[in-house]
Amino acid sequence: MGDRTQRLKGKTNEVAGKAKAEAGYSSGSGKTEAKGVGKALKGKAQQATGKARSTVKKKTR
Repeated sequence: MGDRTQRLKGKTNEVAGKAKAEAGYSSGSGKTEAKGVGKALKGKAQQATGKARSTVKKKTR
């Protein structure tokens, strides 16, 4: 998977996770909120991976 694709998927997961966490908080469902927070963190990690790959690519050119 390319670095840009990784970053895009990461942003998608982050936004979806935040929405799910907010829905869980609003409905009082701790389980749904926790899943949303987890997905948002996964998205942030994916974005960081993509950025790191971009940096490595740029430095090795």
